[in-house]
Amino acid sequence: MAHPDIVFKHGRCSAAVFSQEVTQDDGRTLLVRSVSFQKRYRDKNGEWVTASYLDVNDIPKAALVLNKAYDYLTSKCWDAEE
Repeated sequence: MAHPDIVFKHGRCSAAVFSQEVTQDDGRTLLVRSVSFQKRYRDKNGEWVTASYLDVNDIPKAALVLNKAYDYLTSKCWDAEE
């Protein structure tokens, strides 16, 4: 599995930014970036669970980590790495 470029976490919510090189039909290579969002918590048995729903208190945390991922993707801070 690919490793994320960076992960933003707040409480149970996290957003991970991934980069993937894609070769087009004309031979040009593009760097495509994407974001994976998840909410993780431990259930009553202590097992980690990934949920696809948000409680009302999770919504600001989800918005925060997604906004940080968006800021990262739209800033020029990663241009120096390439």
